[in-house]
Amino acid sequence: MAFVSWFLETLTYLFVFAVGFAVLVVIGLYIIDRRQSGDAIRRNYPVIGRFRHIFSTLGEFFRQYFFAMDREELPFNRAQREWIGHSAAGKSNTIAFGSTRNLGVPGTPIFVNAAFPPLEDQFAKTAPMQIGPNARDPYVAKSIFNLSGMSYGALSAPAVQALSKGSAKAGIWMNTGEGGVSPHHIAGGADIVFQIGTAKYGVRNENGDLCDEKLREVAAIPQVKMFEIKLSQGAKPGKGGILPAEKVSAEIAAIRGIKEGTPSLSPNRHAEVDTFEDLLDIMTRIREVTGKPVGFKTVVGGIESFRPLFELIQERGDECAPDFITVDGGEGGTGAAPMPLMDLVGLSIREALPLMVNLRDEFGLKDRIRVVASGKLVNPGDVAWALAAGADFVASARGFMFSLGCIQALKCNRNTCPTGITTHDEGLQKGLVVEDKYVKVAKYAQSVVKELETIAHSVGVAEPRKMRRRHVRIVQADGTSKPMNEIIPSLVTD
Repeated sequence: MAFVSWFLETLTYLFVFAVGFAVLVVIGLYIIDRRQSGDAIRRNYPVIGRFRHIFSTLGEFFRQYFFAMDREELPFNRAQREWIGHSAAGKSNTIAFGSTRNLGVPGTPIFVNAAFPPLEDQFAKTAPMQIGPNARDPYVAKSIFNLSGMSYGALSAPAVQALSKGSAKAGIWMNTGEGGVSPHHIAGGADIVFQIGTAKYGVRNENGDLCDEKLREVAAIPQVKMFEIKLSQGAKPGKGGILPAEKVSAEIAAIRGIKEGTPSLSPNRHAEVDTFEDLLDIMTRIREVTGKPVGFKTVVGGIESFRPLFELIQERGDECAPDFITVDGGEGGTGAAPMPLMDLVGLSIREALPLMVNLRDEFGLKDRIRVVASGKLVNPGDVAWALAAGADFVASARGFMFSLGCIQALKCNRNTCPTGITTHDEGLQKGLVVEDKYVKVAKYAQSVVKELETIAHSVGVAEPRKMRRRHVRIVQADGTSKPMNEIIPSLVTD
């Protein structure tokens, strides 16, 4: 009985203490909110005004997991992410009952199935394709679907290692992004496309200028197959790369040739490239120094602005032409970018790609310049559309992030990524187990290609690169559809 009495008395004291402490906290918050001047809501409604920020923060969580329908979320909806998740896990992607996609939305591609598709013994695997016939060491790319540019720095070390190992297993190329090549890229054994950004990380001298000696060092790495000059990217045309100071570790600083703990801010363009003449000159220089194919990545604002490039190639001869052009859509992603550029600048890949392909073909360069499509192309239907529009290859970044386990937390720029993909917090990186994730990366790439081939067979061709614009219809504003070759006619008929 004495114990019960003591226990109840102790609980009473604890309750009184807790209530008193809570009252003191509320009074303290009240005083702080009244005296601060940065937030009008908290100043006018002390303490209770704080719940607005809490609910706004929680709203993102509840919308993603409870309220948004399968096809509603942006930038990628649940249906897209789950397809990637199932593919990466090696699970079946068959569905039942009916599609949840609204097929009446303007712009939706509808593939035209053949009355008599090829039989199984008439299927063909996609053949490797050569890039850079004029280079001393041309590259024969094995896969249509490849890994787009993501820098070590924007991504964590285990994420890069898993992507490298997974890319090697799937037989796809891996683009380094503008941060340079790291030991983590090389570790997995994948073919590498070395991206040269505006800061020229990894191939710059002490003054930040392009260095031939560094180019030779990179080209001597057996896995480096091509060089890509980044003029612009879809998420931030006209703005250079942004890596916050907290992500610039000693290793990353050494790879990039900058100071540890300082923001890595790339110029908005290459200082020595003022004209298309300069662009062809620098590509020719890199090709001669390295012996490897060289191309460039760009966002299209207006296609006519690129006509002078092709006229110049025609004048100089196609040996000076880029070996490939990567067309990035305005819907492309990044780790950090100003909202106005991410939202409002650059044509969508749906418009830009067929226009660039037509311009290339108009000048008779279809077999000389390969076109790589990039920008929110993560599922087989997206990739199939791009190939039908005229792309030779498709490259994806965020699709592979989802295969690593990305949950679209939208914290890439904060060094707090909960899945360990875009953070340098070693505690958070422990959640990303390379030996598990690299298998998922490979399975995702393989699943995209497999279902891409399924679409190709359905429309009546033996392999994906034989799809043409006539095989796709685009839904119009009135709900009807038109063949893509009537909307943007192709200049090549076969």
